[in-house]
Amino acid sequence: MSGKIRQRRPSVLARQVLGLYSALIVYGSWYPFSGWRSLGLSPFAYLTDPLPQYLTAFDVVTNILGYMPFGALAVLAVYPRWRGAAAVALAFGLGVLLSGTMEAVQTWLPTRVASNLDLAANAFGALLGAALIAPATGAFLDRGLLRRVRLLWFRRDSAALVCLAALWPFATMFPSPRLFGLGDWPRALWLRADSTMRDALLAWLPSAWHVETWPGHLGAGLPDDGWEALISTLALFAAGALASLPMRERAPRVRLLLVLVALTVFIKIGATFLQSEAGLVFNWATPGAVAGLVGGTLAMLLALRLPRRWRAAFAGAALMIALLLVNLLPVNPYFDATLADWRQGRYLHFNGLAHWLAWTWPYAALVWLAFSAERAWLRRRHV
Repeated sequence: MSGKIRQRRPSVLARQVLGLYSALIVYGSWYPFSGWRSLGLSPFAYLTDPLPQYLTAFDVVTNILGYMPFGALAVLAVYPRWRGAAAVALAFGLGVLLSGTMEAVQTWLPTRVASNLDLAANAFGALLGAALIAPATGAFLDRGLLRRVRLLWFRRDSAALVCLAALWPFATMFPSPRLFGLGDWPRALWLRADSTMRDALLAWLPSAWHVETWPGHLGAGLPDDGWEALISTLALFAAGALASLPMRERAPRVRLLLVLVALTVFIKIGATFLQSEAGLVFNWATPGAVAGLVGGTLAMLLALRLPRRWRAAFAGAALMIALLLVNLLPVNPYFDATLADWRQGRYLHFNGLAHWLAWTWPYAALVWLAFSAERAWLRRRHV
């Protein structure tokens, strides 16, 4: 009995993923975070409203499916302090609290409509996810195959990096001028800035440093397919190299990285299929993108021969070069048509979440690499 009790330990990874998933729910529920105003209504008036006049099975099923992972993650996160029916009840209560808060705040958002039906569907989704995972929590975390595989294949205390690597395929969903060209928010901020302020900033710099003239000069160095192949190769290599860092030597690293690449392509195709109204499912698969996909895959597999610290260093260098190119190269003129097609339809808030991931993933990876380098330097200093 004591041995079984010692096996029961909390899952740091489950708690981290629960926090991340909760943040994504908040983002998806309140996006685009603008136009806040009071309509003179109580934030809880929606609870007694009649059912929406226009009701579709798609909306109900989407709300249920959206909260099922939350309920399951909540049960895993509170284990072993809460188990069984108590954990299910707690997860259900947290789901009701989170969804109720999201709906109440939507009272002040003109682009959103607070709905008691959404609350009911979300609460049912949390309850269903919790009920499905609760019977298998002990086997899943303590003595299951997944836990043994995780400890056999991945280093301890690598949950944050594993989560970051798992987000990579989803960060590539939103269309970009060049495949895997993530992190272009500095360009977006610069273009949205007031022209007077931009001119004032440029006046302090030598003319050779004026970023307004860089895209033309830089873009002339290679054809557009060449730049796309280079950016795609650098970004995919960096993602694969980062994903390999928590893997142990005896793990099937080649197969795991190939699964990451296959999952990235599958999610890219699936997201484009769901969003595109013109049927442009493979419009991203240009010759340059395909070359970058192959080149990045080969580069990440070859990098497995390098020591871990060199893989981290090369991943950081590849990310920084890719970010410079993404923000300085001129945008493909055909990209506007792709983006206009993507933004149409019912997936407005899905678009916002996908775009946010595409903007932030490379910088989150660089922050992790910086903290990792600092820890390694401090360890060597104190040896």
